[in-house]
Amino acid sequence: MKRILVTLPVTEEQKRQYSNIAPEAEFIYCRKEEVTAGLAARVTAVIGNIAPSLLAVNQGIEWVQLNSAGTDGYLAEGVLSGSAVLTNATGAYGTAIAEHMTGQLLMLLKKFPVYLENQKNRIWKDAGRVRPIIGSNILIVGAGDIGMEFASRMKAFGAYITGIRRTVREKPDCMDEMDTAENLEKRLAQADVVAVCLPGTRETFHLFSERQFAAMKEGAVFLNVGRGNIVDTEALVKVLKEGKLWGASLDVFEQEPLPEDSELWSCPNLLITPHVSGGFHLPYTVDRIVEISLKNLASYIHHEEYVSVVDRATGYKVSGSL
Repeated sequence: MKRILVTLPVTEEQKRQYSNIAPEAEFIYCRKEEVTAGLAARVTAVIGNIAPSLLAVNQGIEWVQLNSAGTDGYLAEGVLSGSAVLTNATGAYGTAIAEHMTGQLLMLLKKFPVYLENQKNRIWKDAGRVRPIIGSNILIVGAGDIGMEFASRMKAFGAYITGIRRTVREKPDCMDEMDTAENLEKRLAQADVVAVCLPGTRETFHLFSERQFAAMKEGAVFLNVGRGNIVDTEALVKVLKEGKLWGASLDVFEQEPLPEDSELWSCPNLLITPHVSGGFHLPYTVDRIVEISLKNLASYIHHEEYVSVVDRATGYKVSGSL
């Protein structure tokens, strides 16, 4: 019998949908914090993110559907057997995170944090020159689902969009140009806004360090919603304190929660959010994750092709996967 653990915050209707697809299976619903090693050892599949250490106790797990796009920790040796299928939630977070990025960018360009601080202190004062999105050169590093959704929104504002990805495919309508990471520094020198939407992999670790920040334009804006370890924190602190950047927004950090003594807290023109751009904050996101998991549940039961299959060697979606 298939025994499937579900840690998503699903509704009763969504539970019925799972059961309709796999009427012979046993479904176990619980919060990820409540999953024990004993429970993890009994299941054949997992829908949701549980601790990789719990997956490692059961090398008989056949399929894991992550509720995240990122695969941090799940690719380590010994977590999953070689025959296990790993799928992620690529395609579920684009709307939520792109809207978050748009809000953060507008806050920085229009100096809203200054006005909010003035409002708290009852100060009526013009903060001076602001910046537009229209006519800006925006470089999106990581032109996957999230990057494309952000590009569509920036295109509507009238920006010129360049996307960076591992391999250049046909240029989508929301992009003006596409390029690869080998030309990153050249592209950084041209960008008014740099938006990072990459997953955390061996190749992306500290992709943004002193050299890359030095290559950026004076007065550029930097956004990171990918993974915290893509950015060398000390290098970013340095350029922010030197005043090279107009501003920056971070939703992800090398260490989470961000320690109280982190220098980032005191950096000028920096917006900090506690890794909330995605998650389950938007009901639409949960619905999309469930939709993806339902498709893959049917594939699991009927031995059909999965969607959003993760390449265990790279951490990215398998090329050609739906």
